[in-house]
Amino acid sequence: MVVTQDVETARAIQRAVLDYFEGWFDGDAVRMERALHPELAKRTVAGGVLRTVGAREMIDATAAGVGRAQDVDDRGIDIEITHIDGAGASVVVRSAVFIEHVHLARTRDGWRIVNALWQRA
Repeated sequence: MVVTQDVETARAIQRAVLDYFEGWFDGDAVRMERALHPELAKRTVAGGVLRTVGAREMIDATAAGVGRAQDVDDRGIDIEITHIDGAGASVVVRSAVFIEHVHLARTRDGWRIVNALWQRA
């Protein structure tokens, strides 16, 4: 965990990440939309091929309950803020289901996820 004098910044970043993860598993599209920048690029490598989805696909999939179908009893969400630098932050999130490297940007509307690289845990 990055040691920062601005505890509120770290809390705001954690809230955005929890909106993203918990929103996904709970099927809460409002939380998911709040967490994401409209220009999100979420990527994974499957079969050696890079696959990308955007914010709208994530919000729609959340509303459709795709994440609820992947939920487990103990999500085990661990958020490690690895870097905070003014308008940007890097976070590694480990859960029972996914491992994600997430980049957030500080916008007028708060911290929003702009990039994510994920894989199954």
